Amino acid sequence: MKKIKSSGKIYDLAIIGAGPSGMMAGIIAAKNGASVVILEKNDKVGNKLRITGGGRCNITNATFDNRKFLDNFPEAKKFLFSPFSKFSAQDTFNFFESVGLDLVTEARNRVFPKSQKALDVVKALEKELKNNGVEIRTKSEVIDMRKTSCDNEEEDCSDGKREISSVILKSGEKILAKNFAIATGGMASPKTGSTGDGFRWLKKLGFKIKSPNPNIVPLKTDSKILHNISGTTWSFMRIKFIQDGKVKLKKLGKILFTHFGLSAPLILNSSFEVKKLLNQGRVFASIDLFPDTEENDLDKRILKLFEKNKNKKLKNILPELLQQKLSIAILEHYPKVFKDREVNSITKEERKDLVKLIKQIPMEITGTLGMDKAVIADGGALLEDIDFSSMASKKYSNLYLLGDILNINRPSGGYSLQMCWTTGFVAGEDIAKKIKKEK
Repeated sequence: MKKIKSSGKIYDLAIIGAGPSGMMAGIIAAKNGASVVILEKNDKVGNKLRITGGGRCNITNATFDNRKFLDNFPEAKKFLFSPFSKFSAQDTFNFFESVGLDLVTEARNRVFPKSQKALDVVKALEKELKNNGVEIRTKSEVIDMRKTSCDNEEEDCSDGKREISSVILKSGEKILAKNFAIATGGMASPKTGSTGDGFRWLKKLGFKIKSPNPNIVPLKTDSKILHNISGTTWSFMRIKFIQDGKVKLKKLGKILFTHFGLSAPLILNSSFEVKKLLNQGRVFASIDLFPDTEENDLDKRILKLFEKNKNKKLKNILPELLQQKLSIAILEHYPKVFKDREVNSITKEERKDLVKLIKQIPMEITGTLGMDKAVIADGGALLEDIDFSSMASKKYSNLYLLGDILNINRPSGGYSLQMCWTTGFVAGEDIAKKIKKEK
């Protein structure tokens, strides 16, 4: 390690990580008079924010009833009522519109910037940081956190004086501050810089950390029929997840077929429950491409198609019912129907087999993809160790834990970013009030 040196400057708040929660905390604290520095190991702020929502940035979910909103956080709901009473989805709308970013609400109450560009969200936050005098230091990797002498065994810390005194950068520089916030994110999408640094520091500081697992993540299957039509979407289908011959979970909506299996929001938001099933044994799935059509009715529809095209080949007319790629894949991998057969040679039994297949494409779910493909991972600091009225830790009075550093499960659809905005706001406000009292 390089020789440790300090500039001697003492900030009111040092934030580790320039993600959504860190930037929000910095803006709110600085706006209320605190001196703030943000330490970011990447060469620019908001790395993960730039790619979220497919590059469009699903800022929040327009569910303005806090109780209904928090129903999407079943395990953490009781902890989140306090912070969400201070900064809700409606407050997020108000904040971004106040900084000049117009928003639009789309299907399933998902909220995006009107420009449809995640970069515009990052730019708006970065502008607010600079306008409020926040010092942004990129390429400033934190490698250690130092505690006060009060942490020595011979000293009494029962009065709550246990604190963090400084952080050490990879360059050897020591950063001093009255308060610190860890906003380093979890383990999902490590290429953006979320590599678990915060978890390691917290363990060293005596926190218990729940090991992270990819939660909102695509599913892997053994189905070659799907692997060969990578990139194909089907906008309305039903998938059933089956274990021990019983349907354990079923979902209705859009699906994306990939070279490894299944994706799209419907699949991502099922992955947490499916992963729990996989821990108990083998999981099979069945896809119904026409969930609103009974098998007999679909058979009649296909029969009409056959009667209209008696002398044509099945492979040439099936795309009138299904997408071209999906039609070819089904016929290639289920040769009982024979893709080169003419329609007039298809028997009634074969036609009914085709109907059954379209209504019940079978596969085995063999697992989930890893952290590099995860939208969200669980794991992190235990919620019992946090004072959610301020987002300060209970172990160190001047250490705040924000966003994905917390062990909170939630679905996709804007809920994750809202948690970041909320925890960042609450921490920033609390720190500013604390600093004002000291002055």
